[in-house]
Amino acid sequence: MNDHYLKKIDRVTAILTQLQSKPLVRAQDLAEKFEVSLRTIYRDVKTLENAGIPIVGEAGSGYSLMDGYKLPPVMFTKEEVLSFITAEKLMQKFSHQSLGNHYQSAMEKLRSVLRNSDKKLIQNIENQIDIFDYHQKPDDSIKNIIPTILESISDKRQLKMNYQNVGGEIHERIIEAVGIFYEFNFWYVMAYCTLRKDFRQFRIDRILQIVKIENSFSQEYGKISDHRTTGNGEKIIVKLLVDKKIMGHLVNSKRYYGLIDEVETEEGCVLTFETEWIDEGFPRWLITFADYAEILQPESLKIKIKKLVDRISQKNEF
Repeated sequence: MNDHYLKKIDRVTAILTQLQSKPLVRAQDLAEKFEVSLRTIYRDVKTLENAGIPIVGEAGSGYSLMDGYKLPPVMFTKEEVLSFITAEKLMQKFSHQSLGNHYQSAMEKLRSVLRNSDKKLIQNIENQIDIFDYHQKPDDSIKNIIPTILESISDKRQLKMNYQNVGGEIHERIIEAVGIFYEFNFWYVMAYCTLRKDFRQFRIDRILQIVKIENSFSQEYGKISDHRTTGNGEKIIVKLLVDKKIMGHLVNSKRYYGLIDEVETEEGCVLTFETEWIDEGFPRWLITFADYAEILQPESLKIKIKKLVDRISQKNEF
């Protein structure tokens, strides 16, 4: 079967989904959605009719399925339908652009199997749910980047990419992807870098070009969490005595900066970290709540914090 017929099957199936999810579908809208001519849409609709799908309407007005015709007979509770709406709002705000079209297509298929009463419920309630996101999403020049990464994991094929680091330098890397994750408002790919011979995480919005290559790999890398704590430098043990009243503000970030132990005492919470970011990352994070924390060890961290505070004071002299 050639690509032409495969594309036609996919398009005809998608048209059926559109007919199931909406009360009336115009041929012009279908032609724009699938980027084909009106004549092609008319032929696709005729194909559905010849297959026994009861379509009401005609070219020029719009099409709909005969009332009562449902495929397949899936039933959802009202609570499940409401959860779909909430999940859709979250995905609209936080999903990567390369997943947007695929998710929208999946939601259309889901809506297509709902009862009319559930469709009315969605119509009435979806404008009453919103997610306010104060972080601007970067513009992604690559529209299929995350699916490409996930396909490479499934196929066990290496990826070649052009990656721009924080300093603006562009390097070519060949990686073996482990998985993707979302953190601090950005998507990342965790991968084994064949150049560095070690695991690295790459921000997806800094990938300028990415393709699957023929090279395969057989190594089983496990889960993302197995590699996120793997560092590239020497690990330093840090102990802090932190005021209990601000612990609630450190719930997520303390794990990110290498928390390995937490003990509550009368004086406060003793937090123990194992970090390789002792020179820059950890001191700059610590200074955001340094007035509520005492450095127990190492002494070198106290010196770094003092130097950082001195630089801030010099930059902001009154």
